[in-house]
Amino acid sequence: MMSIKRKEKGFTLIELMIVVAIIGILAAIAIPQFAKYRVKAYNSAAESDLRNIMTAEEATYADTQKYVNDAGAQGAGGGVTTLPSQLVGAKLSKNVTARINTDANGSVYAAFTGHNKGDRSYGGDSTGAIGYKTSATPDTQAKNETGTTISGYTPL
Repeated sequence: MMSIKRKEKGFTLIELMIVVAIIGILAAIAIPQFAKYRVKAYNSAAESDLRNIMTAEEATYADTQKYVNDAGAQGAGGGVTTLPSQLVGAKLSKNVTARINTDANGSVYAAFTGHNKGDRSYGGDSTGAIGYKTSATPDTQAKNETGTTISGYTPL
């Protein structure tokens, strides 16, 4: 008698379960790393915006011999999400808050930025120094900064 050979097609349940387990392990490793990269990107946006503000401040100073405040400067709270029109070319990214303070003469300034989903606030002043503070709420930190120096900030 002749035996008929069947062709087996498809995967067994065990093989499918192993593949699903491997994908689960890879996802468990990748998702936390992805979250860290997002926070780094938010921080980079705030830092980049600070550098743009500092460049615009220096350009304004070269033209007018005076640095520019934000709308609510010299007082805690407020912060801005739109920069003064005198700072030509400087814009804030989405969800970034800034604070720009000058002294009474406009001869020195300090600028602060923070992204509301980042974990750092950044500060820069008229000396050209840039630093950061680790903060749970960097946008609030940036809003509340009132000084004209970034003493207390860790240099980049």
